Amino acid sequence: MRSIDLSVKIGSLNLQNPILLASGTVGYGNEISEYTDLTKIGGIVTKSVSLNPRKGNPPPRITETASGMLNAIGLANVGLEEFIKTKIPFLKNIGSTLICNIAASSIEEYVECTRTLDFEDTVKAFEINVSCPNVKDGGLIFGNDVKNVAIITEKVRAVTSKPIIIKLSPNTASIKEFAQAAKDGGADAVSAINTLVGTSFNIYTRKPKIKNITGGLSGPAIKPVALAKVLEISRNVDIPIIGIGGIMSWQDAVEFMICGATAVQLGTVNFINPNASLEIIDGLKNYCLETNLTKISDLTASFLI
Repeated sequence: MRSIDLSVKIGSLNLQNPILLASGTVGYGNEISEYTDLTKIGGIVTKSVSLNPRKGNPPPRITETASGMLNAIGLANVGLEEFIKTKIPFLKNIGSTLICNIAASSIEEYVECTRTLDFEDTVKAFEINVSCPNVKDGGLIFGNDVKNVAIITEKVRAVTSKPIIIKLSPNTASIKEFAQAAKDGGADAVSAINTLVGTSFNIYTRKPKIKNITGGLSGPAIKPVALAKVLEISRNVDIPIIGIGGIMSWQDAVEFMICGATAVQLGTVNFINPNASLEIIDGLKNYCLETNLTKISDLTASFLI
């Protein structure tokens, strides 16, 4: 059988294939490792880590929708110290590329988390979640302000030489401006998109199905929006893109790559089929054979208009 090169490169980060597991959908890897072989995927993006432990929002904080799910977890996590003490040892033994997602409520917290984790050899790159409220600025979301995105990127870039990926929110009119700000600040890549804002109500109690009222919508429902955002970035900013949003099959992954993604993250599908990543990798191999592609990277931004 003809050899297929599934490897991709994001800055200095080499991935054996373009399939990553999205932050917040597989915990810190130990849960899903019982159901799939994490050594065969491109990498895993950890559940968000903040400087101090966070309890997150009160339940109920997740509900299924017609074509996906809503969640308002509130970035619940064990905190930086516990992450290093109990989660890093397991992740070190996985044998898959580890990207650490960082959440924060101040610019200083982003910097401190990145600086501390920079010393951990197991962490190969950082995904900076800018969809967090800035407690010093009245709770406004960092990712909705172009200047904040640029500043955070610059500050984090100053404390690490490892690849930096800025996770962009779709809840903005012009995502290309935020991608450009990330690039100008020194980011190696952007991931797009984070969840859309949504809500859902029980028609009999007339109360919201999640305690937080609104939450992040993910799953197949947001795929067309995500594709459009990836395409917008790809056509306007010269920076690697990690596509996220409703990827359920290898066909979805191919579509994201055609639109401009170098790699993709699987999120909601992990709750439905924990082995989806390996099935999608096999599908990509077969697609390359079927279409006479020798390198999956040739797919990126190959759209024809």
